[in-house]
Amino acid sequence: MNIRRALAGDAPEIAHIWNAEVQTGLATFTTEEKDQKALVTRMQTPWPFLVAEVDQRVVGFACASGFRDGPGYAYTAESTVYLAVGAQGRGVGRALMHQLEADLRAQDIHTVVAAISGANTAALAFHQAIGFQDGGILPQAGRKHENWLDLHLLFKHL
Repeated sequence: MNIRRALAGDAPEIAHIWNAEVQTGLATFTTEEKDQKALVTRMQTPWPFLVAEVDQRVVGFACASGFRDGPGYAYTAESTVYLAVGAQGRGVGRALMHQLEADLRAQDIHTVVAAISGANTAALAFHQAIGFQDGGILPQAGRKHENWLDLHLLFKHL
């Protein structure tokens, strides 16, 4: 497995992974598919955007963004991690998050937040296993596919 910075050429594979969840899953509250051009633009920000490759194929990605606007939040980031179907349980997510956290530390980020759908029990367990702590639950904060979804906020001090 190779963890590296995402490149513009990775956008189709990243969009495929992310949009599969947008279309049918409950892990993300959005119903708007990720646009490849917007992904490339996001890759060009100072925030880390990583991919995991196995056999030269992107099988997952992790990225970060600012948590909230304003100078008081300058040392807090929000993380996102998604894996292709079949890539779970092989250490891909751990490797991505390990590198993402290292990159965020290098940017003087103190706290990373993960906002996770209550329907995504695997992601909740994964984040807890890698040291994230419960920060609170916003009951029925989102709605998708006729389901009210709780939003779990988890955090980790780097």
